[in-house]
Amino acid sequence: MDENTVRHGPLTDKIALVAGATRGAGRAIAVELGRAGATVYVTGRTTRTRISEVGRAGETIEETAELVTAAGGNGIAVPTDHLEIAQVRELVERIDRDHGRLDVLVNDIWGGNYLLDFDTKMWDVDLERGLRMLELGVKTHIITASIALPLLVRQPGGLVVEVTDGTAESNKGFRENFYYDLAKNGPIRMAFTLGEELKTVGATAVAVTPGFIRSEEMLDAFQLTEETWREGIGKAPHHWALAESPVYTGRAVAAVAGDPERARWNGKSLSSGQLAKEYGFTDADGSRPDIWGFMAAEQAGEDPAFADYR
Repeated sequence: MDENTVRHGPLTDKIALVAGATRGAGRAIAVELGRAGATVYVTGRTTRTRISEVGRAGETIEETAELVTAAGGNGIAVPTDHLEIAQVRELVERIDRDHGRLDVLVNDIWGGNYLLDFDTKMWDVDLERGLRMLELGVKTHIITASIALPLLVRQPGGLVVEVTDGTAESNKGFRENFYYDLAKNGPIRMAFTLGEELKTVGATAVAVTPGFIRSEEMLDAFQLTEETWREGIGKAPHHWALAESPVYTGRAVAAVAGDPERARWNGKSLSSGQLAKEYGFTDADGSRPDIWGFMAAEQAGEDPAFADYR
């Protein structure tokens, strides 16, 4: 689909930037924004000619852009390392030259799973690994927001989505790794703080979390595929019984972006399961998983059934 193709949807004529759209939730968010009619700039470090430190050659930003276009939007791949200020400035300047506006900014940058050391005390974690996790999960978000927000607030109605793991409520518990805890709570606080500032100019900020997401990386880790993922229930039932595809998060973000009353969510941290109930969408298989709701019920001393949260 070229620039001149007529598109129809709640986000037609809207310009979005999904930072960190190579795979997983970021890719699905970009595709669903495109399905709603948006022009979507997709960024990341893995391209068809270069692989990032994550080491996965199978997913690229070019492929994401093609999927956005195939869904009905206009996908534009721009290789970007969001720790490199000059690259982010060049990206935002290009969006400004091309369109003079930015309506939706999605900060989904991560790539730190390979650094995780669970069941390890903070003082036993290699400091460089820990600090790298914070660079990837927090510093990238700060750099991108700082540079992109002047364009986003040029017109009222803009939306910032901080993608993370967990909500403010669920993350009160122990996240098993000092640096991971900080990396995933940082975007939640960013959404809250930016929400306070953005509401003064008619814009909105939210944090959005998937549940247990069947990303390409997660499926590979368990030696499963999207067709065989139910076999994981025998290995880790609490997670796989309520697993969700990346599409679920994509639909959640697209629903918020297309909601003219989204300011009601300003500053909040929201889950895919919560938003599915609110907006009525389902996962790709027609189910409506809510692992955070299930875990909250467990923590409240209840004995929830998986079937009631799928």
